[in-house]
Amino acid sequence: MNSRVAGTVGTVAVALVVAGCGADRASSAGQAPANSRASTTATIGSAVSGTHRAAGTHRAVGRGCNRLSATGPPGISGMAPAPVVTVLQGNPLLTTIARAIKAAGLTSRLNAAKAITVFAPDDPAFMALGRGNLTTLLASKSDLAKVVQFHVVKGRLTPADLASGRHLTTLLGTVIVPAKLHGRYRVNNAQVVCGNIRTANATVYIVNKVLVPIP
Repeated sequence: MNSRVAGTVGTVAVALVVAGCGADRASSAGQAPANSRASTTATIGSAVSGTHRAAGTHRAVGRGCNRLSATGPPGISGMAPAPVVTVLQGNPLLTTIARAIKAAGLTSRLNAAKAITVFAPDDPAFMALGRGNLTTLLASKSDLAKVVQFHVVKGRLTPADLASGRHLTTLLGTVIVPAKLHGRYRVNNAQVVCGNIRTANATVYIVNKVLVPIP
């Protein structure tokens, strides 16, 4: 990894630590980050239910799926035949990653890819970076491109692939490490909220943190 990439992801890593402390303070003060997440889960819940019906054996995984409502707008389930970025753009829980992909100029590339897996941080994951860090990141096309590509690998990965712990090479050329621990799927520092959601050309795993390299 070159120094520019390392610096970008390093900034994200520091922001995650700081944001984590802030999130704890917000929770103790009775603020609403959890409620914000809850207000958007209905759409993904509908997507999980719809994806399972439409795709048969391609069952969604992740403990978050069980907590999601099976009612609400169509979200991903209504757009399953569409390319991956189109699907992300259609879901209110994934607006920031969709915006980042567009700002990075990667929409056409990812939509045209034949078979990829996207680890898509949800909106609360991006907000955890802090408003200033997120604004700076979204303003840099080159940095955004690196961050986005760090969340994409070639091939449609199954839950079994994640559980195997096999190291995965991202489009950025760096490595991420999946795992299944105590029944939960993880990728690097992030937990899979809900995944194995299939689109026309990709498999999506929604994660609860912006991925950073493992030291």
